[in-house]
Amino acid sequence: MTKLESLKKSSHFEAVLKHRVINNDLFTIYRTKNFIKKTKETKKLYISFVMRKKVGNAVKRNRIKRKLKSIVQKLLKMNNLINLNYTYIIIGKEKVYGEYHDSLFEKMKKSFKIMDGVKL
Repeated sequence: MTKLESLKKSSHFEAVLKHRVINNDLFTIYRTKNFIKKTKETKKLYISFVMRKKVGNAVKRNRIKRKLKSIVQKLLKMNNLINLNYTYIIIGKEKVYGEYHDSLFEKMKKSFKIMDGVKL
């Protein structure tokens, strides 16, 4: 099973945010090649879920992050659409809160498929 590992250092965030990949009305996904040294223990996907402070209150922001995280975990289990050789940052937007899980899953799946065709 793949473990989701969050980015910790601001320098890591800055490095990934230089590469904009996918932007739609629900979320923005940034990615770059892995620059974090991996250990041989388990498979890790370096991914962070971020919300802007202007979006609702803390409860709403955390719910959006939980929704996005569950979809990424589902994508990893089902068909490995997410490349583990990259580091990702997903910035959620306010529309995610009212969106159904199934439609959100399809849009995320489509975004990761498009991303594999993009050369960095």
